[in-house]
Amino acid sequence: MNALAIFLGVIGMPQIILVVVIILLLFGGKKIPELMKGIGNGIKEFKNAAKDDQPANSKKEEETKE
Repeated sequence: MNALAIFLGVIGMPQIILVVVIILLLFGGKKIPELMKGIGNGIKEFKNAAKDDQPANSKKEEETKE
């Protein structure tokens, strides 16, 4: 772990700015909002699926206890 930290160094503001600039160059300004929207929709669907799945699991646990 320490060797990896020494190799990568400390992540600071200059490194974050560099990553943002590279992403802007690769994807362009118009693609980034679409990319973020897709990621947001994916997270929202995952949360909804996890929320819907939770009661089904608790019902199965109650049935096995009886």
